[in-house]
Amino acid sequence: MDISKKMNRKLDFESLVHQKINRLLGVIDTFKGSWNVLEQTKSGYLKELRKIATIESTGSSTRIEGATLTDEEVEKLLRSVKISKLDKREEQEVVGYYEVLEIILENHREIPLTQSYIHQLHGILLKHSDKDQTHKGRYKNLSNQVVANYPDGTQRTIFRTTEPHLTASEMEALLLWTNERLREQDLHPLLIVSVFVYEFLSIHPYQDGNGRLSRLLTTLLLIKLDYGFVQYLSFEHVVESKKEAYYRALMDGQKNRYSDRERIHGWVLFFLECLVELTVRLEAKYETYRKLKVFLNERQQQIVAHVREKETAQISELENSLGNYSRNTIKKDLAYLVNEGILLKTGAGRGVRYHIKK
Repeated sequence: MDISKKMNRKLDFESLVHQKINRLLGVIDTFKGSWNVLEQTKSGYLKELRKIATIESTGSSTRIEGATLTDEEVEKLLRSVKISKLDKREEQEVVGYYEVLEIILENHREIPLTQSYIHQLHGILLKHSDKDQTHKGRYKNLSNQVVANYPDGTQRTIFRTTEPHLTASEMEALLLWTNERLREQDLHPLLIVSVFVYEFLSIHPYQDGNGRLSRLLTTLLLIKLDYGFVQYLSFEHVVESKKEAYYRALMDGQKNRYSDRERIHGWVLFFLECLVELTVRLEAKYETYRKLKVFLNERQQQIVAHVREKETAQISELENSLGNYSRNTIKKDLAYLVNEGILLKTGAGRGVRYHIKK
């Protein structure tokens, strides 16, 4: 059976599933239209939103794979990173992920979906990982079934990944199908992306880094297909918050891998529901920033930005940071920001500190 027939079979859903999919696609596409109009205004806060999302994406995607660094620790690492000083594996993974994400955000128009470019991105993803130097940028040569280990010593296969000798041909077929669908435009672009990600994870083409690379390629494809809003709020962060459902959705199709019963409606619905949640979160976050920009003067915005960056601040710290303003002026601004519910005041006397109100 050729690749198109196999994909059509996997997408052969019941009418109720198609109704749910079409409803989700409508929500996402409606948001895309309104966001694209907003983006053309070149709001100054979009740059800040993208910076925050990049940090969150890097932290979340590496944590999904077992890393432990918080977003705050990721940001601190990336601010002070010295490439030669990356001793811990999770630090190596964070820097590699960040570098690939930055390349995608800045150069997505020039990156085609080809084997060569995917190899290059994989090589950059793992370039700081000491144990991955021998196989980065090359398809696996050892089986890498994904298993869960239990306390009693038993194991459960989560993904029945493609065997090494079939990996190159399955990836070639997947890339051919994906690029042909994108060119012919005979399937909704979000369905094409969701299928590509599912198949990429099922093949698991590299010895390591497949999960992280799949999420980077998701961002690449979405931006290339005019769903650029994903760069302003972390899709990886949404997936991390639904980690168990993420694996369940993949396993739901995977359990019938290489059989006529393989259907991926569970994964497609999960993928689209995550995108819908992203649009809801992004709309709320942008509205918060917009209100701050409308109702706060430049000095007050600087205070909020300082507190957000440091997570907490005292008057003396703000006075040192914002040297152009008097202590009395800063006190008045802080009182206003607390009263408006933007900042939270804790402590008493000399121990008073200010935080962003969640």
